[in-house]
Amino acid sequence: MYAHVKPWRHLPRRAGTCLRSTPGLAGTRSQLWQQKLRAASGDATLEAGENESGHISQSPSEGIFFFENVYPLRLQWLLKVPFSGERVMTNNMGKLQNLAIAAADPVKVVNKAYKNSSPLTVTEVLPRLKEGGAFVKFTHDPSQSRQEIEETLEKYLRENQTKPWWNPFARIQASLVRGKPWVEDLYRLPTTRLRVEFLPTSPGEAAAELTQEDLYSFFRPYGKLLDIVSQESDSKVAPRFALVDFTSRRHAIMARNCMHGYVVDEAQGGGKLGTILRLSYQKRIKAHWIRDWLLNHPRIVIPAAVALLTGISIVVFDPLRTFSIKVHITRAFHIEDNKLFKWFKTQANDLISFHHKAENDGMEAIWDDRKTNIDQLKTWLMESADTFIIVQGPRGSGKRELIIDQALQHKKNKLIIDCKPIQEAHGDSATIRAAAAEVGYRPVFSWMNSISGMIDLAAQGAAGVKTGFSETLDNQLAKIWNNTASALRQIALDNRHRDDSDKALGDDEWLEAHPEKRPVVVIDNFLHKSQENNVVYDKIAEWAAQLSTSNIAHVIFLTNDVSFSKSLSKALPDRVFRQISLSDCSPEVAKRYVISHINADQASSQKPTSDSAAAAADEDEDAEKPLTPAQRRKDLAELDECISYLGGRLTDLEFLGRRIKAGETPKKAVQEMIEQSASEILKMYLIGVDDNAARAWSPEQAWLLVSQLARHATLRYNEVLLADTYNKSPAGGESALQALEQAELITILSANGRPHSIMPGKPIYHSAFQRLTADTVLRSKLDLATLTQQTKIESANIDKYEAELRLLSDVARQQQLPQQLGSRVQWLLEKVAACQGKIERYERESAALKKVLVTEY
Repeated sequence: MYAHVKPWRHLPRRAGTCLRSTPGLAGTRSQLWQQKLRAASGDATLEAGENESGHISQSPSEGIFFFENVYPLRLQWLLKVPFSGERVMTNNMGKLQNLAIAAADPVKVVNKAYKNSSPLTVTEVLPRLKEGGAFVKFTHDPSQSRQEIEETLEKYLRENQTKPWWNPFARIQASLVRGKPWVEDLYRLPTTRLRVEFLPTSPGEAAAELTQEDLYSFFRPYGKLLDIVSQESDSKVAPRFALVDFTSRRHAIMARNCMHGYVVDEAQGGGKLGTILRLSYQKRIKAHWIRDWLLNHPRIVIPAAVALLTGISIVVFDPLRTFSIKVHITRAFHIEDNKLFKWFKTQANDLISFHHKAENDGMEAIWDDRKTNIDQLKTWLMESADTFIIVQGPRGSGKRELIIDQALQHKKNKLIIDCKPIQEAHGDSATIRAAAAEVGYRPVFSWMNSISGMIDLAAQGAAGVKTGFSETLDNQLAKIWNNTASALRQIALDNRHRDDSDKALGDDEWLEAHPEKRPVVVIDNFLHKSQENNVVYDKIAEWAAQLSTSNIAHVIFLTNDVSFSKSLSKALPDRVFRQISLSDCSPEVAKRYVISHINADQASSQKPTSDSAAAAADEDEDAEKPLTPAQRRKDLAELDECISYLGGRLTDLEFLGRRIKAGETPKKAVQEMIEQSASEILKMYLIGVDDNAARAWSPEQAWLLVSQLARHATLRYNEVLLADTYNKSPAGGESALQALEQAELITILSANGRPHSIMPGKPIYHSAFQRLTADTVLRSKLDLATLTQQTKIESANIDKYEAELRLLSDVARQQQLPQQLGSRVQWLLEKVAACQGKIERYERESAALKKVLVTEY
């Protein structure tokens, strides 16, 4: 009853050739070779149906099973190769069958399933390579229902799970074909989505559109469904259709091959004339699915984007930035350090260095006076001490010139960071740009700080958590300083050679053993406007502490602030700083400095420019030398008296020298400088500023210091604090004094860590204060403002005392006043009387001042 041939084991045959159960066909060798040649030539295919019609014919006594998981679906990529993929699969089908286990043969499966039941005869097997399955055509007894035949096969496959060799986790399944399958060999690969079209049984008739419930009942037996999407009611696309999504391609393949061409009758919802189901694979095309996925998963996408950008920044930009900082420090690409440029500069020395020499000649007297400080600095740079070097002095005392032009004159690797442009930058982006420019940190994307902040805010609203995409100013500055530290370390280690005697030492030990090889970091204008924002200075101090303790570089701070130890002690609390305090020059040095400035131009102009000029100078060797400009001036006898007014501040001395060279007498120059300083004080501290509320001091507090310092060169610090103008100040007297010191109106001197005296901010300010107090109208106006303020203070005190007396009187009316409160009442009355006496005195003084204001100009 079974076929004696094994068509499944035969070589590929021509499409439409039926391998039936006739022994003669199996043994005809010529026909088998002929089939092989036709298949190899590409003229035949196994997947076009019987007689290449695309269909499989069947009689009422015949049926068709579809077996899935017979071929691996991963071979489908061969079908995408034009003109060759199908030929390769056709020619190698026999090899694939030989590699498969016997249970993978559908004929054997059918034979074993119906071994003990009603007989079935397998008449034909049509493989579906691109769908990984095969159609098995059989004949059966007409008295036997196809439902029973299908149940018998499914029961056998459940009890005897046959698994293919390429996928041990899957099993072969089979189902009865209920429709009229379309066996095509087009380049349409299976997908998980089926397009179910509803066609009429006769042309011109109407087809019924099945509901989702009906479609579910038809297709759910073949596998788990994801979704059923019906066509929109207002759609004009014909024929009407629905989309059925399966969880697996295997399920979709089974459903398509078993239900294609199935006629749905009226009882099943197909209408009076019935409806034919036409099935086809359809790709799940979703427009903008990448964009939608990115937008719909911010919790995954945003952290991944941050990690990617961070990685790119570290891998790509950080090495570039470190290299840029190294070039900035070593001046590798600076034209001033080029040998050819230096040669041209030497040849044109008289033209290029004329003004430079004129500027430097006047400083020789200062360097001679401060030679001890210069030698001390050079000695400290040769020692291995993990602490800071602080050079403190008032503005204009020559701190920067002392360090850069003298102590570090021959030091090649030095980094100079000016805190002034960093602190004065407005906004985080400008601060980052200024800090990056000081160290040569490039490229810098400071504009990203604002954009990333907005992105982070939007992401927080979308994802519900802060992504960390934006960074604070702290973190941005930390990146700049860390890259700079890496560059400084590399520069220090570049001086290490393989043939050194201490080559066995590690990098850290070598840096500690060779302090002279370390670069020098000079931080200028430290604590400039520190009252506005301390973030920049805190990060710089922490970074400098890291450089010092790690032996990467020597760090020198240049500051005008006398309270620098408060800020630096946070970074190095267990270290003793090395400090040099620069004061004003002595009168002798100041006089030499001014005279050197006066004679500088003549010294430069008398330099011989040629050999003939030098020979002429030798011949006139015995001639009388010309007098210097200082010797020719008869008014320089006034210089000693003028310097007593100016003091030893270098900026003021330099300004005096220039005015004398311009033709002014020393006395006239000093008087004009005093007048200019008085105008600056009046504008900056007393009446010239409109935003008085934004200042930390009041004009009355500044005027009190000006008037008292005009009479006394030094004031007691605590005595000033006891004055009503400072003692009754809402913001606090010490805060006002510190603000005035930062503004350079005064200088506060300390002893044993505490402030003890107050002096003018510049020596010339003492004369300027006297000039201001000599103005009767100005003095009367400011004194009147001070008296008005003090009157308000005393009036407020009286109101406070009277309120307490009123409270005590209410107590006395309700009951007898306790004896213990009598002294309190007496004290309050005395206070009221004292305040009233002050108010009366202030009013008398104010009346006299008003009289001056209305009578004088």
